[in-house]
Amino acid sequence: MNHGSTPVTIRDVGLRDGLQILPRTVPTAHKLQWLRAAHAAGLREMEVGSFVPPARLPQMADTGEVVAAALALPGLVVSVLVPNLKGAQAAIASGAHSMLLPLSASHAHSLANLRKTPDEVVDEIARIRALRDASGSACRIEVGLSTAFGCTIQGRVDEAEVLRLVRAALAAGAEHVSLADTVGYADPLHVQLLFERCLDAVGDRLSCGHFHDTRGLGLANVYAAWQAGVRRFDACVGGIGGCPHAPGASGNVATEDVAWLFAGMGVSTGLDVDALLALREAIGRDWLPGEALHGHVWRAGLPKTLRAELA
Repeated sequence: MNHGSTPVTIRDVGLRDGLQILPRTVPTAHKLQWLRAAHAAGLREMEVGSFVPPARLPQMADTGEVVAAALALPGLVVSVLVPNLKGAQAAIASGAHSMLLPLSASHAHSLANLRKTPDEVVDEIARIRALRDASGSACRIEVGLSTAFGCTIQGRVDEAEVLRLVRAALAAGAEHVSLADTVGYADPLHVQLLFERCLDAVGDRLSCGHFHDTRGLGLANVYAAWQAGVRRFDACVGGIGGCPHAPGASGNVATEDVAWLFAGMGVSTGLDVDALLALREAIGRDWLPGEALHGHVWRAGLPKTLRAELA
């Protein structure tokens, strides 16, 4: 495959996926500082919150306010996660550009996470599409297919089931689908083969890879998906985040590590790695003191001899 020099888009999911797993609630003022620093570092796609009941996830109670601030930043595509029709109504009202709907490839994970079977979730996607269209909103519907590479509860997830649900989500009205290694089971060969099969089936409507670095293979899996043709990835500054059904998981691949990976290969992401490392330091020092951050580039920093090339 000829990869050429097509730029890669990195969507930072720290303000949603990164924070939802933590027991503490970050004040809105700190989230807005985080948001603006991420934008200044070159990020042009961010998942900034989740429209879920505040009693269930108090960390996300200020999502509407964060969306409003994000929409004021030039060129930023603003995403939110919504688990159901009520969340979609809030997302549409907020003016967010994109809503991400979780759909588990694992039947057991779907029941544990959403209290619905995967096919019941597909039915909800159709209702959300009907609501979106009836409202005249331009909010894009993207389905995140979680546990696509395996599940801590169910174990193996059949490739055929992943393909079936990718097609079903698109048929129900989603514009795009992403594949997620929610619990860190994936390996690079599995990633490349599954993405190639899904891309063959639905083309560029499969538009994103979401990887966790639970067992140290996160960046290798990003590279494998890139080899398969993916040009958009989720990541999180500081490698935070996770799933309540993935005990011991270290979180998402670190945005600064993914940016460094592609910079080293001469692939443009538009990101300033130094600025991302400064943001990571602020997160650990000012906004999440005492929380474990992850990733690799921050340990040694950028090679001085390459700074000019990355500028």
